[in-house]
Amino acid sequence: MRSAVQVLLIGFVPVLLAVVAARAESEPPTASPPAAAKEAAPAPAAKEAPPPSVTIIAPREAHGVLGRDVRSPTDEDMGHIVDVIVDRTGTVRAAVIDFGGFLGVGSRKIVVDWNALHFGRVNNKSDSITLELTKAQVAAAPEYKEDTPIVVLGAAGNLSPLDEEH
Repeated sequence: MRSAVQVLLIGFVPVLLAVVAARAESEPPTASPPAAAKEAAPAPAAKEAPPPSVTIIAPREAHGVLGRDVRSPTDEDMGHIVDVIVDRTGTVRAAVIDFGGFLGVGSRKIVVDWNALHFGRVNNKSDSITLELTKAQVAAAPEYKEDTPIVVLGAAGNLSPLDEEH
């Protein structure tokens, strides 16, 4: 009985393949889209875009900064980075640090000049970033609020004003 089923399957498979091939040849090509659809579709680009460049950075060479702890040169806890401020050209100008408080209560955001931060070791997520300001200087800084002028606290002589033209 088993050999009869095998013979039937062996004979049936080539017939099935022949029927599928014949049907594919006899089917008309798919209809072209209506003229209105052709007009609405964007014109294909004359040139293909070049492939994007790829840069590989070793894990020990770079690391994300959001959420990283910030310490003073005397190892005081200064908070952690919660945002990065960039200008219209995309140049990083400052970091927003969530400073003070306990478990998020009583904390406030202050903005420090990017050049006042030192990223000595970035390969380990537990490594902190050093801010060249004292805790007293940071405590005296005005609070950062979105959609208001940004007051950037910096180390002596490091700051240049943000361009206010729109």
